[in-house]
Amino acid sequence: MDTQEKKIGAIKEELKGTADEGLSVFIENYRADGRTGVQKLVEQAEKRLQKLEAEKKRIYELQAYERQYAQAAYICGIDEVGRGPLAGPVVAGAVILPKNCEILYINDSKKLSAAKREELYDVIMEQAVAVGIGQASPQRIDEINILQATYEAMREAINNLRVTPDILLNDAVTIPQVDIPQVPIIKGDAKSISIGAASIIAKVTRDRMMVDYDRQYPGYSFAENKGYGSAAHIDALKRLGATPIHRQSFIGHFI
Repeated sequence: MDTQEKKIGAIKEELKGTADEGLSVFIENYRADGRTGVQKLVEQAEKRLQKLEAEKKRIYELQAYERQYAQAAYICGIDEVGRGPLAGPVVAGAVILPKNCEILYINDSKKLSAAKREELYDVIMEQAVAVGIGQASPQRIDEINILQATYEAMREAINNLRVTPDILLNDAVTIPQVDIPQVPIIKGDAKSISIGAASIIAKVTRDRMMVDYDRQYPGYSFAENKGYGSAAHIDALKRLGATPIHRQSFIGHFI
C-alpha cells in the first residue's frame, strides 16, 4: 500500500478515529512510510496497542476467582457504596457477568473517573446476564445500624436479580440470612471482575441519587460531596440543620 500520497494530517485523523481493534492494521499500513511524522503516529499506535494488551492481561487476572468457580452457572459479584457518608442511602449492587466476560477497564469504582464509571455502567447494564440493586434508607440505617443496613441492601440486590446465583463473590463480608454459597474476598472490588462490576453499578446508582437530592435540598453540595463529610457539607449542616436524608446517628457531632 503506497501511503506517500496521503497527507500526515489526514493520517493523524485516521489514527484518532481508529478503534482499538483496528490498531494492528493501522500499524501495518503505515510501518513502511518513511516520513518522520508518520513514524511518530505509528509509534503512538504501537503504544496504544501495548496499553490495550496490558489491559487485556489485567482483565484476565481479574477473572481468577471466576475461573476458580467456573463450575457454577451463575457467579454473582456483590459490593456496596455509601457506608461512610453523613447523608443518603447505602446502595448495594449484584452483578452476574457472562462467562469469559471481555469488558475492559472494570476495576474498583474508586479507582475510576466519574466519566469512566458512567461509560462502564452502560456497558455492564447492556452485557450483564443480570443486575440487581438494593438500598437502605438513612432512616433504616439509624434504626438498625449501618452494618445491618448494608447487609439488608445486599440481600435486596440479590433478590432483585432476574436469575438466582449459584455462588456469591462478596467484597470482604459474609452476608447473613443468605442460603447461597459465599466467598468473602478482601478488597474484592480490585480482585474480581464481578465484584468490580458490582461496585461500579452501586457507585453510579448512588451518585445519581445524590445529584437528585442536591436539587431537592440545595446548599449542602450533595452533587459534589455525595453526602460525605466534606468541609462545605459540615458547614452547611451547622448553618442549615439536618435534612430528611441525613443519618441522625452519624451527625451528632455537628449539630
